[in-house]
Amino acid sequence: MIKIETGIRDLKEKLWRAKHVAVLTGAGISAESGVPTFRGEGGLWKQFRAVDLATPEAFSRDPKLVWEFYNWRRELIAPLSPNPGHFALTEIENRIQRFTLITQNIDGLHQKAGSRNIVELHGNLWKVRCTGCKKVIEDQRIHLPELPTCESCGSLLRPHVVWFGEMLDPLVLDSAYEAIADCDLMMVIGTSGTVQPAAILDRTGKPLQRRDRGSHCAGQGIRGCDDFGCCGGAVHRRA
Repeated sequence: MIKIETGIRDLKEKLWRAKHVAVLTGAGISAESGVPTFRGEGGLWKQFRAVDLATPEAFSRDPKLVWEFYNWRRELIAPLSPNPGHFALTEIENRIQRFTLITQNIDGLHQKAGSRNIVELHGNLWKVRCTGCKKVIEDQRIHLPELPTCESCGSLLRPHVVWFGEMLDPLVLDSAYEAIADCDLMMVIGTSGTVQPAAILDRTGKPLQRRDRGSHCAGQGIRGCDDFGCCGGAVHRRA
């Protein structure tokens, strides 16, 4: 317990001294809001494994089925609210000179909590992308049509998320690399860092060079930041 309290105190001091804070979040920060991970034994939808539907091949084969799955995911996530961990990061962003939130999550809860400078590695469940003209728009409707089409060109829309087997947007990835390379303090919250490409974010040349010049990385999960002097809650070892 003493070690945890000392770690919290040290993190607090480094946090308020930092000029640029970068944060990487994963599924763990949204777990307490009730967002399912769709992995393991609970990762089934009807008779399908969720990971088998989140592929370009599945969409090409049966777009109606894939859209039914994503409408179901929208229905699950729509009533959920951000938890103290999301709000803690928003409060930190309001108090830090520069703040970049890099997330693997597609649930949109960081936006709901008020975070602004967000790099979404895997896209956003509440955005759609045209398969024809590639236009991306936000659509907060819980249920989209069975086969939604683009208002601009009439082509089929798809969820604006990164599916298994797809490359990330290089501009998005570059934004993440740049933030990590430039930050004074990096916080890793709610993720093991084993999912690609987040797994290589701290193994690339620029971030490692930056840390060699005196930046810091904290791997604790946070549920709130009362110990940072921000809002209600406490720092724990889990997100």
